[in-house]
Amino acid sequence: MAVTINEVAKAVGVSTSTVSRAFTAPDQVRPETRERVLEVSAELGYVPNPSARSLRAGATATLGMIIPDLANPFYPPIFKALQQRARHLGYTTLVADCDDRESAELDAIAAIANRVDGLLLFASALPEERLRAIAAQTPLVLVNRDVPGISSLRIDLTAGVRQAGELLYALGHRRCALIDASRPGYERDKLFAEIFRGLGLTVVELGPYEPRFESGVHAATLVATGGATAVLAHNDLVALGALQQFTALGVRVPADVSLVGIDDTLLASVCTPALTSVRIDPEELAAAAAELLLEAVTGRGDSPRQVVIGTRLVSRASTGPAPAPTNR
Repeated sequence: MAVTINEVAKAVGVSTSTVSRAFTAPDQVRPETRERVLEVSAELGYVPNPSARSLRAGATATLGMIIPDLANPFYPPIFKALQQRARHLGYTTLVADCDDRESAELDAIAAIANRVDGLLLFASALPEERLRAIAAQTPLVLVNRDVPGISSLRIDLTAGVRQAGELLYALGHRRCALIDASRPGYERDKLFAEIFRGLGLTVVELGPYEPRFESGVHAATLVATGGATAVLAHNDLVALGALQQFTALGVRVPADVSLVGIDDTLLASVCTPALTSVRIDPEELAAAAAELLLEAVTGRGDSPRQVVIGTRLVSRASTGPAPAPTNR
């Protein structure tokens, strides 16, 4: 049975109206009381009643999207696809960049929450209780973040990464480097290392770094002296940094080192050599995200849903047979 607001109020020792204000008007509650309400709500599994959203201003016919880094070529195609779907349904779309920082994410949410009918948050770094408070005021969908009671979309990279490992193994590679740029606490890339090891590959983990071009430049120098014949990068942006540095060092891709990225952005197909990458389809992602967000905005969904989209490997010129030991 669902936990009620009365149970939360009793556990905290405050009135139900105080609990309600902690979610819908947090500035009207003392900070220590608000934090206690959020903490107890998370412990009990309380999900605020969607009717609290009626306190918000009227519909704006606008959807909001907050992303970690607009400079990452992974995000613009997703925003464009979401914008096209939203426009078709009569909505406009706002986008904000939080620069992969929690404080900036909170600022972005505060800036646009009252201007949109619903919010889409990518890889949010905010604590669960904070996300619950936001969801109580604004219809919310999370991407690559699971919080009970809030609809979410998860990108499952397992199949695509396994295909990458199988390809590298079939090409004769046995020692691979993994450029880890996972956010602290998530350790996504360590799961990729486990997949590779399960296929019989030895994995050298580098990082963690920030998921930026410069991280690939730095890691490539380590790879060049470490004996790995293949590299899996956290994303295409990191992979392109590595590719540039390999070229500067005279390391040939793929003759000396094979290179695999993740995301399959436009840059993956136009760089030289073209980058083998694990594809995340922006159209599929946008369609699923838009459906979940409109369910939250209109109340069409009976309850929050979790949707998973898969991935696949796109093989290009940056992967090839492992070099003979005498050539290393």
